Amino acid sequence: MLKIGILNLQGAVSEHYTITEKAVENLKADVEVESVRYAKDVETCDGIIISGGESTVIGKLIHERGIDKVIKENKIPVFGTCAGMVLLSKKTDFDQPLMGLMDIEVKRNTYGRQKDSFEAPIEILGQEYLGVFIRAPALKSYDKSKEDIEVLSEYDGEIIAIKQGSNIAISFHPELTQDTLIHEYFIKEVMKNKN
Repeated sequence: MLKIGILNLQGAVSEHYTITEKAVENLKADVEVESVRYAKDVETCDGIIISGGESTVIGKLIHERGIDKVIKENKIPVFGTCAGMVLLSKKTDFDQPLMGLMDIEVKRNTYGRQKDSFEAPIEILGQEYLGVFIRAPALKSYDKSKEDIEVLSEYDGEIIAIKQGSNIAISFHPELTQDTLIHEYFIKEVMKNKN
């Protein structure tokens, strides 16, 4: 049985948990979903989801608890949404702890503050999807020389979803919709990574 851990440090953790369970059900997959807070919990996971929230706070806790070390050592695939996208990057426009798992540079708060939050139809994985943007970041640049990088979605001239290896970074909040498309995609990536 595979285990997907929802990193429970801050943000829409319960929403991610619910939609991941729904995605598992849709896929009829032998996958357990668990809320994780410490390195020893993360170590038992085959994939990790990092929700939105305050990326500086989440990054600090990830670093202090040695979660980033465990993820790197065990090559655990990570799906980062909003703040998670910032944390997966190698560089951002603010001095903060990063995991540096993807060869990307992220621009924080690309779409403005909380009051500027919006929803918009986007296209991702060949399907139309409702993007929920809350203080959302976007990609500033990525290493085009890396063959394992794939842009998954763009909106208004900005890259809002990108994949490298089995890691996925998106700037919006899929857990705030009822659509399991992206969570299902991540679970399939975790399955591929395990085989």
